[in-house]
Amino acid sequence: MAEGLRERKKRQTRQYISDVATGLFLERGFEAVTVAEIADAANVSVNTVYNYFPAKEDLFLDRSEGVVDRLSRWVRGRRDGESAAQAVLRELREEVESVSPRVGLMDGYARFTGVIHSSPALRSRLWAIAQEAQDNLERTLREETGAPDDDPVPSLMAGQISWLHGTVTTTIGRRLMDGGKPAEVSRDILVLLDEMEDLLGDRVLNYAVRGAD
Repeated sequence: MAEGLRERKKRQTRQYISDVATGLFLERGFEAVTVAEIADAANVSVNTVYNYFPAKEDLFLDRSEGVVDRLSRWVRGRRDGESAAQAVLRELREEVESVSPRVGLMDGYARFTGVIHSSPALRSRLWAIAQEAQDNLERTLREETGAPDDDPVPSLMAGQISWLHGTVTTTIGRRLMDGGKPAEVSRDILVLLDEMEDLLGDRVLNYAVRGAD
């Protein structure tokens, strides 16, 4: 369905405000910048900023919605004969091998990560986003396997699979902050993914196989 003019203008305004805010955060740090300063720099009212971003943290972590649903999307899109964990491992390898900015493999990401590391509020919000993604994945696994609400296995599996994604993205951020280049970090992370897969047991690697009886 084609995007209407009103929706496109709202999307562009939202992106512009986020871009202005991100530039200020990168320059001065998250805690040092106020929402009023962001509104002034973007030539909008403070109320307009809050209409698009309910919390200040949303201005910097403005793509969290896609992150929250990422693991669930990968699991729902797994191939025939592929388990939930195998699908996530495959998707992560493809992202890392292609040096994708979607997992942070890009020039300038070290500065972005540095802002997060220096802000307790952003670190807390990032943890909440990761927890929301894990809860979302648990619901997806229950739907995909037909597991009842009192079955603890989907929750345990969601934790193991989320560990894969969280470790990869965190390690990428640290390596880049230490001065690594995206292509170099990519090669290191591919090795790390092999090591992580070796640590997973057969039960995890064979859970929720598509097409299994």
